[in-house]
Amino acid sequence: MIEIISAGIAPGLALLSYFYLRDQYESEPVYLVLRSFIFGALLVFPIMFIQYVLEVEKVFTSEFLYTFIAVGFLEEFFKWFVLFFTIYQHVQFNEHYDGIVYGVAVSLGFATLENIIYLFANGVEYALGRAILPVSSHALFGVIMGYYLGKGKFSIIKNRTKWIVLSCSIPILLHTVYDSILLNYFNWKYIMVPFMLFLWWFALHKAKKARIKIFDSRLP
Repeated sequence: MIEIISAGIAPGLALLSYFYLRDQYESEPVYLVLRSFIFGALLVFPIMFIQYVLEVEKVFTSEFLYTFIAVGFLEEFFKWFVLFFTIYQHVQFNEHYDGIVYGVAVSLGFATLENIIYLFANGVEYALGRAILPVSSHALFGVIMGYYLGKGKFSIIKNRTKWIVLSCSIPILLHTVYDSILLNYFNWKYIMVPFMLFLWWFALHKAKKARIKIFDSRLP
């Protein structure tokens, strides 16, 4: 039991620590990051219940619609909802990169509890594969979500709606592509590897841009 919990938690904490420590100028309060992580974890059970009902009731006859709405939209929208209504207006969200820290925290809270449940059901031998794919992809979706939410908060008023919409819609789209690759392709590994490389590049590029904006704003 301890082995499964440790294997389930470790990748999420490692990724959260990585992005947290990249905040070079003003680290976010640990309690607020932990609160975001817990809020993300609390989303797992209602989302799993809704997904179970949708699957059992066969609401979607199209596999793409199920992937898009029941997985991509449902998971990313509720993570975005938590991020927007608990962090966006918070006084501690005072720099562009902060959105990334909190976006990653919410996403990894969700991914970590989901990972522990999966490992309990299927075995600890899946821990490495889960760390490389589902856990890391959730973290990267969180980076992208937080980046665009930061753009929304620190842009001029007329552009804010655009960035806030993108902070939700781009992660939904990327999550849908990710799950579509897993579900619809027999040789999914040959497509997933370049997709994950792109996802890492895209997310790290956005994180770097957010840090540069902080540096520029601090120049005299």
